[in-house]
Amino acid sequence: MTPMPDHPLPPDSLAHALDLAATAIAAVFAGRNLDAALAACWRSHPDLAGPSRGAVQDLAYGALRRYGRGDFLLNRLLREPLREARLRALLLAALYRLDARPEDGHTTVDQAVAAAARIGRGRFKALANALLRNYLRRRPELEAAADADPLARHQHPLWWIAALRENYPAQWQDILAAGNARPPLSLRVNRRRGDVAACLAAFAAAGIAARALDESAILVDKPVPVERLPGFGEGRLSVQDWGAQRAAVLLGAGDGMRVLDACAAPGGKSAHILELADADLLALDADAGRTARIAENLSRLGLAAAIRTADCRKTDDWWDGRPFERILADVPCSASGVVRRHPDIKWLRREADLAGFGRTQAEIADALWRVLAPGGRMLYCTCSLFPQENAQQVAALAARHADALLVPIGTGGAPQGQTGWQLVPQAEHDGFFYALLQKRG
Repeated sequence: MTPMPDHPLPPDSLAHALDLAATAIAAVFAGRNLDAALAACWRSHPDLAGPSRGAVQDLAYGALRRYGRGDFLLNRLLREPLREARLRALLLAALYRLDARPEDGHTTVDQAVAAAARIGRGRFKALANALLRNYLRRRPELEAAADADPLARHQHPLWWIAALRENYPAQWQDILAAGNARPPLSLRVNRRRGDVAACLAAFAAAGIAARALDESAILVDKPVPVERLPGFGEGRLSVQDWGAQRAAVLLGAGDGMRVLDACAAPGGKSAHILELADADLLALDADAGRTARIAENLSRLGLAAAIRTADCRKTDDWWDGRPFERILADVPCSASGVVRRHPDIKWLRREADLAGFGRTQAEIADALWRVLAPGGRMLYCTCSLFPQENAQQVAALAARHADALLVPIGTGGAPQGQTGWQLVPQAEHDGFFYALLQKRG
């Protein structure tokens, strides 16, 4: 029997997971990022069991990854626009599950109808039931139509598709496909507390399939909760994308060097720098809540650094006048290279946002260049794929500062002229851009 609005759904049911996922998705439609929406869900349901939490997360992430397709299908199935945001979110989550679990179609429909009974005092039950069953009857026809529509096929905004097609003419379709896939789980071994071989042996004993990517990185075949990873609680491991792990290596900090991580939260790159060298490191971030996470992460790994909450552009607020020999400028960006981890970004970003990011990036780069020692090096990096935030920013920085010398880096990816190294999303890593600049002495 379908629950009525005043009857709670069983906490371990698919209907309950669909209901909670719909709330999170609707919050994204209202402008909230998905991480914050899910965090609010966990706070309001602190007793939600691990498997149920995982189901909610899968439904929310999956529906937003394929939002372009789900929205297309809904518009084909609806006779008139649907103004109830939470119901629309629920139907998107249900369509995602019908795609991901086609063998379980009737259960998905039944449970989605049960969840719909809790919206609008039950008046949307019949609509949800009819729409989803209509989709099952017409699936081949509807999916063929979606394949013929660029936005529905590639599940990215049209402006985004056009930008990638222009800048990556040989790779754009692979990049879009990677952006719709589930992200890999890659780990960084804390080389102060262990090595890759020992970690892989512990994983094998625990029945976790994994392989080495290099002397510090491990790729887990099937993602598992971090609490199941042998050594994580003891600070032998950190979760960090393999592409992001390039930063500390490229920066090349040495023992005793004065190092600045200017946009450091949550601290993964700061930790990696300190795992590789006994550096005198200052970690900055403008957000006090995120700064606290730097301290937590360093403490778990047995590392120490000076940590301050400050806007790195306002050097008078935090700089003591002593120049830095190495600076990591991991600047705010569109995050277009990591959308498979943050699928809401595809739909919250606007093309006009790139200009705003560009202004912030230039302000940060200029401020940090002033505090870099002669002969020192600054690594400019983003998790973006767009040249406006990457190669064009670095070229403009070099043009503004006559003492800036570009240091060649990178042995693959998609080079953007001679102004940096662009990694594009692949099975083993996300998309990142790096450029290394040295200040002439």
